[in-house]
Amino acid sequence: MLRGVIFDLGSTLIYSESDHQWGRLLPRMQQDLLRYLQAHGYALEPRAFLNRLAANYAVFDQQRQTDWVEYTMTFVLTQTLAELGAPAPAPAVIAEALQAYYAHSETQWRVMPGAHATLDQLRRAGLRLGLISNAGDDANVQRLIDQAGLRPYFDPILVSAAVGLRKPNPQIFALALHAWGLPPAECVMVGDTLGADILGAQLAGLRHVWLTAHADHPANAAHRGQIVPEMEVAGLPELLPVLRAWGAPLPPVAGAA
Repeated sequence: MLRGVIFDLGSTLIYSESDHQWGRLLPRMQQDLLRYLQAHGYALEPRAFLNRLAANYAVFDQQRQTDWVEYTMTFVLTQTLAELGAPAPAPAVIAEALQAYYAHSETQWRVMPGAHATLDQLRRAGLRLGLISNAGDDANVQRLIDQAGLRPYFDPILVSAAVGLRKPNPQIFALALHAWGLPPAECVMVGDTLGADILGAQLAGLRHVWLTAHADHPANAAHRGQIVPEMEVAGLPELLPVLRAWGAPLPPVAGAA
């Protein structure tokens, strides 16, 4: 019997036309960050700052993909400023600077078709619902959750930037299972990324569904054939019959024999 469902956030419950194409957004985001810092007393040479920020992000991004732990944007930005000889910002300045950094990207996200209707049915059936998101900034994810009206559905909400662990590290899944007091076999992971969501669920012993609506990106292409999902669905409404067949206490489809 299934009693708990864990969802990914980006490209699973919300989507963007710029999904997996951060190169289209980053120049604007980096300029917004630079402008904020300059307006708050940081005499930064633009090319030096942007180059160092990009280089540090690339290094730490590679490291977090390898280590399955999170290196936050707060860490990357603080490290970059220190290397350029700038004074350490106060926590409030860092928070506001990163809010400026993410502001443009946050306008690009939309709720995935069928998300609220699917979650409503799962909640009415008494299933526990959790959310696990890999992201470099917790506040950014929390704003996206509220923007999409998703917060009432989920407990716990686990963001890698807040807990220090990244999918596919099985320990981040264990945090959700511990909060529920449920064994892995009674829970399922739903997400769009083979190397994070599906592999993580396999390592943690959860059942797993690959949502393919916005899963066409190079990282998934590289894992096709190596990481094999238990089930694939093209959209969230298709999830319900899968979970029902796996023992979730969902009502039968109207009109079904």
